[in-house]
Amino acid sequence: MHLAAHFPGVNNTTVWADPRSRSQIDFSSFEHLARTAERGRFDFFFLAEGLRLREHRGRIHDLDVVGRPESLTVLAALAAVTERLGLAATVNATFNEPYELARRLATLDHLSDGRAAWNVVTSYDAFTGENFRRGGYLDRADRYTRASEFVATARELWDTWTPDGTPRPFRHHGQHFAIEGEFTVPRSPQGHPVIIQAGDSADGREFAASAADVVFTRHGTPESGRAFYADVKARLAKYGRAPDELKIMPGVTFVLGDSDAEAQERAAEIRLQQVSPQNAILALEQIWGRDLSSYDPDGPLPGIDPDPGSSLVQGRVKHGDPLAVAARWRALSEEKGLSIRQTVIETTGRQSFIGSPGTVAAQLIEFVAADAADGFILVPHLTPGGLDDFVDRVVPLLQERGAFRSEYTGPTLRSHLGLAEPVWKG
Repeated sequence: MHLAAHFPGVNNTTVWADPRSRSQIDFSSFEHLARTAERGRFDFFFLAEGLRLREHRGRIHDLDVVGRPESLTVLAALAAVTERLGLAATVNATFNEPYELARRLATLDHLSDGRAAWNVVTSYDAFTGENFRRGGYLDRADRYTRASEFVATARELWDTWTPDGTPRPFRHHGQHFAIEGEFTVPRSPQGHPVIIQAGDSADGREFAASAADVVFTRHGTPESGRAFYADVKARLAKYGRAPDELKIMPGVTFVLGDSDAEAQERAAEIRLQQVSPQNAILALEQIWGRDLSSYDPDGPLPGIDPDPGSSLVQGRVKHGDPLAVAARWRALSEEKGLSIRQTVIETTGRQSFIGSPGTVAAQLIEFVAADAADGFILVPHLTPGGLDDFVDRVVPLLQERGAFRSEYTGPTLRSHLGLAEPVWKG
């Protein structure tokens, strides 16, 4: 299986109030998690990033990180303190340009000796766009057409240098980009940095099948994982790709204990920390699009319907139709007699692997064996030490059972992932 480490931040996973939680800004935090992941022989370190602080009722979202440094700069620094670990940056394809970003990614690939990756994300909302001169210009339907052309254009630029080091001019004229000139960075150690993609819509799945090397997905249960895995892998053939040319890696959490019972108790405590009464109402308002501050977190869900056109929450990715989500939440709440807070706890957490180290190792192996994933992007609840126990207690068991590498077998991220270097198309 493949394993990656997600540096937690802009999410509802991190337990900020825990005394062991440290800075989200100091380089020592990034270095600690990256060194731990490399000690565990992980494939890559994954750094998420947003282009604007999200707002909730006109105030900065309680779960946002204020002051998070820019991803590629952090990864360039991490390249100097790691040797084999892949370095993946989230960079937006809507509010960047191919020439400039292709140079930065190729530069990171050179600095790291072939360990760079780009997590391609898109935006269409005017709220994010207000930070840029083209604020709000992109229709929602165009975000993947631009992203697809962006990735293809970046690959054209990376291929303008021949494998023997000869530069050639480029010329690209398409729907979204019309550029020409000469690319200034020689072909990098991997040929192309690894492309990661996280979209889950039909367009997102098609984009992944056509252009991505890795998919970062939310499908963390065995049932939904198998369905997603089968669907995306089946799309590859039309692009002349084999199933093993795309790795599917859900983002998941984990909780360890000396026994399964102890781990379950710890998991319940952690979820209560993650979903405080205040955060329960906040999560509810994100779905309902209404001010629900007068509601009791320990009381029932609102009887009123969501406002689908609300701007109460801005900058947050919406997953599904608010009316449909509310209906599912109500059905679950009524079936199990859950309060607002209990409903949020049950519905908003990623699938967790919970148990003793032996139990968690077995669960991970079974998940991959069932074709529900090729590996996992682990999202710890503590920064930056939340991965330590997993590396110390679970990774050795995976190695003993032949499910995970004991040593790196190659120098590049592509070699870790079992991906061939792209054929030069100069």
